[in-house]
Amino acid sequence: MKRLLLAAVSAAVLASPVLAQPAAQSPTGNLDRLGAFQSTGTEEPKPIPQEGRRADAIRRNLQRIKLPQGFKIELYALVPDARHMAVGPNAGVVFVGTRKKNVYAVTDRDKDRVADEVKVFAPSVSFNIPNGVCFSPDGILYVAEQNRVLQFPAAEFFYEGPDVAAFQVVKQGELIPPSEESYNHTARVCRIGPDNKIYIALGQPFNVPAKEKMDLYKRTGVGGIVRMEQDGKNKEVFATGVRNSVGIEFNPKDKTLWFTDNQVDGMGDDRPPGELNRATQAGQNFGFPWYGGGTVRTTEYKDDPVPADVVNPQVEMDAHAADLGLVFYNGNMFPQKYRGGIFTAQHGSWNRTKPIGARVMFTSLKPDGTADKTEVFAEGWLTENNEYIGRPVDVAPLPDGSLLVSDDTAGALYRISYGQ
Repeated sequence: MKRLLLAAVSAAVLASPVLAQPAAQSPTGNLDRLGAFQSTGTEEPKPIPQEGRRADAIRRNLQRIKLPQGFKIELYALVPDARHMAVGPNAGVVFVGTRKKNVYAVTDRDKDRVADEVKVFAPSVSFNIPNGVCFSPDGILYVAEQNRVLQFPAAEFFYEGPDVAAFQVVKQGELIPPSEESYNHTARVCRIGPDNKIYIALGQPFNVPAKEKMDLYKRTGVGGIVRMEQDGKNKEVFATGVRNSVGIEFNPKDKTLWFTDNQVDGMGDDRPPGELNRATQAGQNFGFPWYGGGTVRTTEYKDDPVPADVVNPQVEMDAHAADLGLVFYNGNMFPQKYRGGIFTAQHGSWNRTKPIGARVMFTSLKPDGTADKTEVFAEGWLTENNEYIGRPVDVAPLPDGSLLVSDDTAGALYRISYGQ
């Protein structure tokens, strides 16, 4: 399938000049033309400058970051509003989502482990909160927006120009009910599972939802994780009882799905805990909104019976640290201790009396695949004066085994390496 898609895209690039004529946008914007391999007439975007005062300031701030012995952290790229990352399996191009209107392509052409070019990806597409980016094993890029899912079959090979083949997997307004669209908890994340289906986490829009919303959310997967075929067919709810997960990942060893979850606000500085969860099969319930986090009952549901099959978290994280992206480390660069374990990014608290978070955590696993110990791996983005100089969002390994960390506050990607 991939070979046919690339052939079709290549043929379109070499087609007659008629395809280069711009046309008025349809209700779906330029997607109809891009899906037909036709030019939109969009101008080539200018690269994001990678040097100057801002880069120098970030490099100075990175001197504050504390890491285990033998590790170092460096600026990899300046990427505005950098959120979740997807590293291309073919050429290693890094695609970066945002909570705004852009997706960025980050290229290290000379492989010196510093990005040479950062520019807007697919500028002819009108994105809406394209936070979630993920690749299929054969190199198809998916972008999960607030209420739509797009597919780019040849992103790594045709990202250089403003036009790239694009298709709708889930049309606008069909990922969640339009009535549940909100400015709150809008960042989706996606992964391709071992069953070759696409999994998407759907944060629900409230701190704690009203009881009359529960049937709708259970039916549609809001406040849970859904999965579907890569063409969007056969959508089903995989997990429920999730407040707002902004990080999901499969363990390649046992195929279980792990995910972070951000828990209820307004219950105090030290409760409820954040969560790192493990789903071993479809249909499991992870406790929200009966529990606000861990086994801390919410005020709104304190008198309601908790479902008997609720799955407790593998790890209870510090309250309000805002655990987001995660990844299993399967590279060869880091010491054996870290191989097969989980790195998670904590964005940092926004309403805690004393801020906490803004760091990267590491969780090791037991032989049976469950969580063992969790510890701080990288910290220092939260100063002694309680000022954020950066807020980690996501973690992703590069092909050489180093680890990228995205930061939407500084607008940057960092590279953590060992022994270099």
